[in-house]
Amino acid sequence: MRKPAKAASAARIQYAALPFRARERSGLEVLLVTSRVTKRWIIPKGWPLKRKPPHVTAAHEAHEEAGVIGKIGKSPIGSYSYTKRLKTGSRVRCEVHVFPLEVQRQSRTWPEQNEREVQWLSPAEAAKSIENPILRTLVRHFRHR
Repeated sequence: MRKPAKAASAARIQYAALPFRARERSGLEVLLVTSRVTKRWIIPKGWPLKRKPPHVTAAHEAHEEAGVIGKIGKSPIGSYSYTKRLKTGSRVRCEVHVFPLEVQRQSRTWPEQNEREVQWLSPAEAAKSIENPILRTLVRHFRHR
């Protein structure tokens, strides 16, 4: 007798912020951070926080990972998925909902400052640094409303 096929596990949800600012000279800029382990350029993201709405979680992650504080949109501007390697070594599929964060200030110090690099770039330049094709497209075509 054969075992039933294992059902594909559902994607785990994460929430991300796409920090941005408008500059007179350079126009729109977005902020990227490096991931802690692989050092790839990404946007701040994390697991849901208990009893907090998704956009609040995204703003919290942006502060922890990049030290930015601002006005977070309540509706996502898009989503992307990726495979995350957990501390146990196993892999899990994640779906990330992205919220725009209009940055009002960047702190001098923040919790993960010594674990990540941050950089402000035009959306086109930022997209060139991002490996995930769906996130790359989302950043490249981002326009502040």
